[in-house]
Amino acid sequence: MKKGNSRIIFPLDVSSAAEAEELVRLLDGRVGMFKIGLELFIDQGPSIVRRVRELSSAGIFLDLKLHDISATVKKAMESAARTGADLVTVHTSSSRKMLEMAVAGGKGQTRVLGVTLLTDNDASVVRGCGFKEEYVADTEGLVLKRAALAHDSGCSGVVCSGLEASAIKKRFGKEFLAVTPGIRPAWGSVANDDQQRITTPGMAVQQGADLIVVGRPIRTAADPAAAADRIAREVEQALDV
Repeated sequence: MKKGNSRIIFPLDVSSAAEAEELVRLLDGRVGMFKIGLELFIDQGPSIVRRVRELSSAGIFLDLKLHDISATVKKAMESAARTGADLVTVHTSSSRKMLEMAVAGGKGQTRVLGVTLLTDNDASVVRGCGFKEEYVADTEGLVLKRAALAHDSGCSGVVCSGLEASAIKKRFGKEFLAVTPGIRPAWGSVANDDQQRITTPGMAVQQGADLIVVGRPIRTAADPAAAADRIAREVEQALDV
């Protein structure tokens, strides 16, 4: 697989196993990971992880955004590890203990990513949640604070927008993963887009993103496989700069 394709995570944001399997077959070899989120996981359960694994050699990103008491999160992570998932998300808006228990539950098999600030959140959302004005004026500061909690708790990296990836890598080093959603190619458009803090694929990797999550620009394209390859080429060009 080319290095550009290996950087792409494609979310299987569909409601049935049949739709997911069709997309996996279509994009196998063109993306580095498939992301299984709440919609598909709640509908299908852990079996969908094993099914995607059977159909593709791509990695599995189980995007559950766990957030509960520490003991419950640890047990949930142990269950996630048994599915063979490579990455699982937890919210960093909880305690260090919860994050540490999540890492322990992964048993060194499944890595934990901390979700910092969702990419459909902006300063107005941060203000509405009651945060100090310093974080409303500087959402990157909030992301870095939560990333520090994830880093100190033993997480393998964080989910952040491309706007914060450079600061994440500068502060925590190249081994700490920056996984970036909210990717929108300059050549494509998304109807009824709910994302706020967005970047292009090239911008994201230039800022330090290790992996980019690209869903609708691929899924809604006339030729999804060709769209994935086009994004991969943009990534490769950015990496060669």
